Amino acid sequence: MFWENGTIPWLKTEQLGERQIFEANEKITEYAVKETAIKIFPVNTLSIAMYGEGKTRGNVSILKSPMTTNQACCNIIVDDKKADFEYVYYFLKTQYNQLRALSSGIRKNLNSNDIKEYVIRLPEELLTQQKIAAVLSALDSKIELNNRINAELEAIAKTLYDYWFVQFDFPDQDGKPYKTSGGKMVFNDELKREIPIGWEVKRFGLLSNIARGVTYNRDQVLTPNDKKALPILRATNINDGEIDLDDLIYVPANLVSVGQRLQKFDVLITMSSGSKVHIGKNAFYYFDKEISFGAFCSKLSIHKDYNFYIFTHLQSKEFKKYIANVCLGTNINNLTNEHLTNYRLLIPSAEQLELFQKMTQGFYNRIANNLIENQQLAELRDWLLPMLMNGQIVVKAEA
Repeated sequence: MFWENGTIPWLKTEQLGERQIFEANEKITEYAVKETAIKIFPVNTLSIAMYGEGKTRGNVSILKSPMTTNQACCNIIVDDKKADFEYVYYFLKTQYNQLRALSSGIRKNLNSNDIKEYVIRLPEELLTQQKIAAVLSALDSKIELNNRINAELEAIAKTLYDYWFVQFDFPDQDGKPYKTSGGKMVFNDELKREIPIGWEVKRFGLLSNIARGVTYNRDQVLTPNDKKALPILRATNINDGEIDLDDLIYVPANLVSVGQRLQKFDVLITMSSGSKVHIGKNAFYYFDKEISFGAFCSKLSIHKDYNFYIFTHLQSKEFKKYIANVCLGTNINNLTNEHLTNYRLLIPSAEQLELFQKMTQGFYNRIANNLIENQQLAELRDWLLPMLMNGQIVVKAEA
């Protein structure tokens, strides 16, 4: 009754952290709202995560459509005669660590009363608040636009991959879909299925060099401004298709071998995790920043003739199914480099491979440029944010 055929968005803390949320991952029914104390919060409500593992607690987002939330969200409806909701949002972003410090109990949860009593510092002039928020939101809007473009480019690459290399309807010599038009197929004993004639199966280890990450101790961790420090990415920095450069660990550079340093268009993959959901997650490294990675990850340096084809394959259902089947352990699930080197991969004809590489190279280069721009925009925003909030940089209220 509460969930079946639900139509009302039901937000949970795991979604909080993005500036704006337009849709929730789950929905509840009108009956649930009618029969319980659940409230529907209006557009521009601010929602703060009071509970949540890892970085979740203290995250804040703006609700951009009416929705309900679970009890782990503290929701703030800003009086628009007293304060600008976007200004308050950005102020709360600067208070992330301070809000988390209010946590209590064994699980370190926030308390809604603490949030209600939290002091919001803001300029008296509403127009000044709006001007400050406009500067910051312009930067965030550009980042969000780049993210939408990247998502579309990734979707196009995956669709093309599925059409050509799963359905085998790549264009034949006459420009017609190969399999649908009667292209010759042969049974492959290794894959236990039919593949186009002339295609072959190769071990992944023949197409890529694989290196496991750096092992370090807590007492070896340095501060970011230490001249001997080199940043380290961890498994938590890897999402499917994307690497974030937040919350890095810094270790002495002499701990890191040449083979453990990432180059642009290397692939980073999670090799060990407490959850099978996270193991095998992988992403291209798009940046030029000198950086390494921890021992729970491996780096795949793929031959340049195959890199865009293989990277797109690593996002496929076929590869994810393979990972799920070979995970070892009970509480901790592990992959080994041997699992990757021995993985059998379908390799198309040289003509089809080259064509796919050329078509997708532009996609992935554009994605790389957008992510680099996003990093620069985020750094500018994060530099401006506290100074605008503290009055070190003044935005005039005049229209």
